[in-house]
Amino acid sequence: MTYHLPAGQALDGPYAVDVTPEKAGWSHSSLRVLQLPPGGSHSFDTGDSEWIVVPLSGACTVACADDFGRETFELHGRPDVFSAVSDFAYVPRDARATVTSAAGGRFALTGARCSRRLPARYGPASEVPVELRGTGNCSRQVNNFGAAGVFECDKLIAVEVITPGGNWSSFPPHKHDEHRPGEESVLEEIYYFEFAGHDGVPGLGYQRVTPSGPGRDTDVLAEVRDGDVVLIPDGWHGPSMATPGHHMYYLNVMAGPEDERAWLICDHPDHAWVRDTWPDQPADPRLPLYTAPETSR
Repeated sequence: MTYHLPAGQALDGPYAVDVTPEKAGWSHSSLRVLQLPPGGSHSFDTGDSEWIVVPLSGACTVACADDFGRETFELHGRPDVFSAVSDFAYVPRDARATVTSAAGGRFALTGARCSRRLPARYGPASEVPVELRGTGNCSRQVNNFGAAGVFECDKLIAVEVITPGGNWSSFPPHKHDEHRPGEESVLEEIYYFEFAGHDGVPGLGYQRVTPSGPGRDTDVLAEVRDGDVVLIPDGWHGPSMATPGHHMYYLNVMAGPEDERAWLICDHPDHAWVRDTWPDQPADPRLPLYTAPETSR
């Protein structure tokens, strides 16, 4: 199984990235990245999955139609992932969704197979919690737009992480591949990467995943660049390393078979002590890169 998919390797039809449960060899998590030209439009059936449409760059209209009626949401979006929090739209399973963009742009479709049908909804940027996690060179920014406890979904969990150049995130390495009630939940995870360039030079980073036990043997050491994807069915994942001078962005998509939708993790025992050092260090002064707007646009 290939767990690192360089840009273009997961391309399929209109999608620059198209990761489905069938292609990933698992049961729940999906990610599509849709590139639309000015005036472009794309429709898709949600099938047995719920989806959150979040602009990576540009603005769009999301229309959702099913047996219960039709909803239309105007997403103001953002210039790019390093500039602002974005608003988003939730579209339920068993519906027909259409994404249209007057000026064009790139739009992430984060998905998860689910059983409950929830109503279509708009998520304003002003209600996205922006969290600073870690301190020192482990400092990073987390945009919790689709986190458990923040926005209601049946199975889907989705967040954005921004790591300043030279910092490590997803550290200490952690895992969520065992069912241990109240301590750890089983979640399949997708990382999608973008980088801030410098004077025309594209950025890059590194992603590590190590085996966590018998039958959980995912092993990845990948140089990642714009548009790359890393699949994590199991294992200790982290660090995610941003090279100096280039901020790193990744979109995390998670879902799994648990009855409770929760992000419960276990830190690697060799590195868990790092978390205890954080209270003694200041957060990286470069963060946050931005905060959520006070009111919806």
